[in-house]
Amino acid sequence: MRIAIPDDYQDCVRTLACFAKLAGHEVHIFNDTVKGTDELAARFADADAIVLTRERTRIDAALLERLPRLRLISQTGKLADHVDLAACTARGIVVAEGRGAGASTAELAWALTLASRRHLVDEAHRLRRGLWQGHLGQQLGGQRLGVWSYGRIGRQVAAYGRVFGMKVWVWGREASTQAALADGFECAPSREAFFAESDVISLHVRLNAHTAGIVREEDLDRMKPDALLVNTSRAELIAPGALERALRRGRPGFAAVDVFEEEPLQGTGHPLLGLPNALCTPHIGYVERDNYERYFGIAFDHINQFADGTLVEVVNPEALASARR
Repeated sequence: MRIAIPDDYQDCVRTLACFAKLAGHEVHIFNDTVKGTDELAARFADADAIVLTRERTRIDAALLERLPRLRLISQTGKLADHVDLAACTARGIVVAEGRGAGASTAELAWALTLASRRHLVDEAHRLRRGLWQGHLGQQLGGQRLGVWSYGRIGRQVAAYGRVFGMKVWVWGREASTQAALADGFECAPSREAFFAESDVISLHVRLNAHTAGIVREEDLDRMKPDALLVNTSRAELIAPGALERALRRGRPGFAAVDVFEEEPLQGTGHPLLGLPNALCTPHIGYVERDNYERYFGIAFDHINQFADGTLVEVVNPEALASARR
């Protein structure tokens, strides 16, 4: 099969041990990102299968119309709304997905929390410039950690907070809060209290039509002047422009973000990058070798199973009967 792998920013996929699973296939790896139907159609014109790295590339009906050879989309991680599943099914294009443990994203959320509380990046840069101590940091022990959504990542972050001696509570849907209670964590008595009384808030909500903009400007205005907001989930969970305006007003006093509305960022024009009270990283929550081995290993297994006619675990099983051959 002819396989296209777009958006390999670090040119690392071919260095993974699991890449050997594609031996015998014709593989084309692209290290840059292109957008627009014409550009993507030209890139994928000869592909029988596309391996998507999370949501970096959008596959819509207009693009699918231009890809008559495409038979399989093998998604690394969980499928989101970046792929028009109904359009794929209608055209006999099979879609498969994988799942990770979320450990690498949870670890990054905690690294951002620690780095922000102790101003690690700025202190390291100051030292390189010949300067000595410039900030008074804060310890996490004894502070209140708010975790929004107690899913596979949120529960790991909550456990980190417990180990560090934080007072952990959870906010989210009833199923989420009930799971947290079962594990011995508190639940915030209200949304207002969650934002007003938490010293650190970490977002772990899945983005969809119901959760876009779920964090509102009035929520941020309730946060303490020395509070920290951490977002390693999706930028669109926060109302457009609300976080930048809140940080300028000083509530919360600091934010650490790994996600942006448009990725990859082109240049340094994003407003968060110019704020001294924001620590920004380039969506590296899941960009870690062990995680990649798992994600891509599953995606490559799905390609081989499809080629062998043994692929059964797919998102749109109804497409298997009419799959392109």
